[in-house]
Amino acid sequence: MATIFSRIINGEIPCYKIAENDKFFAFLDINPLMKGHTLVIPKKEVDYIFDVEDNDLGEMMIFAKQIANKIKNVIPCIKVGVAVIGLEVPHAHIHLVPMEKEGDLDFKRPKLQLSQEEFEELQKQLAF
Repeated sequence: MATIFSRIINGEIPCYKIAENDKFFAFLDINPLMKGHTLVIPKKEVDYIFDVEDNDLGEMMIFAKQIANKIKNVIPCIKVGVAVIGLEVPHAHIHLVPMEKEGDLDFKRPKLQLSQEEFEELQKQLAF
């Protein structure tokens, strides 16, 4: 059975897509820690990030870097944090989170509740 992320890639579940190429897909996290919180995933279903093939893992990080640079140019922040966390979806993913302080990358804190309009505006600003 396909993961929720594969279903997003396939267009079965809507998302706020930021970027896509032949191997990777990036979209806004619907439960963001900060405005602009984006997920980067491989299109190939792989559960554990360190099981992603070496070349693909390198390319995934370069893809994530391009998105992080765009986030930093659009969202006021000191840095864009990177986290590989989460066991709930068996599909490798990287979180890119705009940061003003280290606590901004604390996944235990309450998530933002953004309106559809806020998500759409972020998508418009961040999309490639």
